[in-house]
Amino acid sequence: MKRPLIILGVLVFLGVSFIVARWINNDTVERAKVVELLRAQARGDADAMLRRLEGCADAACVALVHANARRLRRDAELKIALYQSQAAHALRSRTKFTRVVWFPAGREAETTVQCVLVRRQGNVLTGMTVSLLRVTAPIGRESSCPS
Repeated sequence: MKRPLIILGVLVFLGVSFIVARWINNDTVERAKVVELLRAQARGDADAMLRRLEGCADAACVALVHANARRLRRDAELKIALYQSQAAHALRSRTKFTRVVWFPAGREAETTVQCVLVRRQGNVLTGMTVSLLRVTAPIGRESSCPS
């Protein structure tokens, strides 16, 4: 009698653990994608940025990506000072901005603040995908991303 209950308890625990791990992993996936986008920008590689941005095919988006790649090119490793995702911990589909404060290694005075529009599709049970849609020009150090 006890053995089936123990097995059931273990199975429920494993199932819940799997769902929680999957949910937490979405934040890691988002951050990795945003960091790769900003690294491409810091290298001045607009083409790599465009490959990472889903749906950035309109002239305004492409022009902004090229302008950012020219203006924000740095010859140093990218360091993230602050990462604030409005889509973090989403249980279902959500499209929100992530505010990122970054600087080239060793040059904290060159801190840049940008917003990246992130879309999470799906839900925690069936799985979610994370896509980057847009990146803004630099904003003021105290400025917020659009809601």
